[in-house]
Amino acid sequence: MIGRLRGTLAEVAEEEALIDVMGVGYVVRCGSRTLSRLPEVGEETVLHIETQTREDGTRLYGFLSRDDRQAFRTLQAIQGVGPKAALSVLDVLPPAELAGAVARDDKAAVARANGVGPKLALRIVLELKGKPLGDGTLALPAHGGAPAAPPTPSTTGEATAALMGLGVSEPLARRSVDTALQALGPDAALPALIKAALKELGR
Repeated sequence: MIGRLRGTLAEVAEEEALIDVMGVGYVVRCGSRTLSRLPEVGEETVLHIETQTREDGTRLYGFLSRDDRQAFRTLQAIQGVGPKAALSVLDVLPPAELAGAVARDDKAAVARANGVGPKLALRIVLELKGKPLGDGTLALPAHGGAPAAPPTPSTTGEATAALMGLGVSEPLARRSVDTALQALGPDAALPALIKAALKELGR
């Protein structure tokens, strides 16, 4: 099993990189965030590798940090999250930001990833609680004395996701929800919050 590659960056494609290690070329699949941070072609690079062997062959997935690789593993333990979805999540939310989104119950942030809908985003947020992402642990452990998250961020995230599902851009959805929440108060019920946010948008 390959866990790390150090070699010359020979090629970069849309979803993968070719690493030349002493004359042997390794095709490594990477997320767009990783690909954008690679050095210039011809320069040396180091990638942390997750090796996966399946019926259709062996594939290598590359990351610039051990934390990214650990988060990739943790995400795939969730039902419905394969390698492509896990890479998509890490493209929009690096491990530390993903931990923050889980702590806030912010499924809308997770749903920004390509191929991740609201239902899968909610499952990711729920199942990542207390799971390790790199060297640390998420802010809301599954067991222990940490306090529960306040209800408002969860309601805000739900309302934002609902508006995004109607085609509203995330910044506009968040802004309208925040404005509606100020008018209704922190204990506003989700249906009322969505209705007020839509009114803010003029819908």
